[in-house]
Amino acid sequence: MLIVDYQEKWVRNFEEIKKILSNQLVSIKIQIEHIGSTAVPLLPAKPIIDIDTIYFDLSDFEKIKIKLEELRYYHNGNQGIEGREVFKRKNEVNNKVLDSIRHHLYVCHHESRELKHHLLFRDYLRSNQKARKQYEKLKYELAEKASQDKNIYALLKEQKANDFISDCIRKQKLKHGK
Repeated sequence: MLIVDYQEKWVRNFEEIKKILSNQLVSIKIQIEHIGSTAVPLLPAKPIIDIDTIYFDLSDFEKIKIKLEELRYYHNGNQGIEGREVFKRKNEVNNKVLDSIRHHLYVCHHESRELKHHLLFRDYLRSNQKARKQYEKLKYELAEKASQDKNIYALLKEQKANDFISDCIRKQKLKHGK
């Protein structure tokens, strides 16, 4: 199954990765956030931990890139999404935690629009059970239409879920007067 029931271990998985990243980037002012569906209690999801590493000084990006390369990540550009830089693991096993827990690692400047949307959407779903249930239903419908194919699912989600996500972000902004 592409989408699985919520698993409490996702929070522990995030914390394990966060600890390694924090230790590696200790000399740089950062914040590390668990985002995406695995960051929303009780929400079924693809079992992949999404992580935003947030930096505050624009000149720190190159330092972060070098430090992540030392952990055997490579920079994969923004993959068409401005304000979100993607880092992927090399196809080798050299870190028990980083190579055993499926995750997506993003690096975002604290003023990034994409970062703000990640956090607003996550927080809205965390605080709104009705929206969480609606999103759950939408995700299952899309997975079924995609015949459980992750690539087709990603395309459908981009096409069909954008309105729902945008509406949640707008409501969260209104809720907090942003």
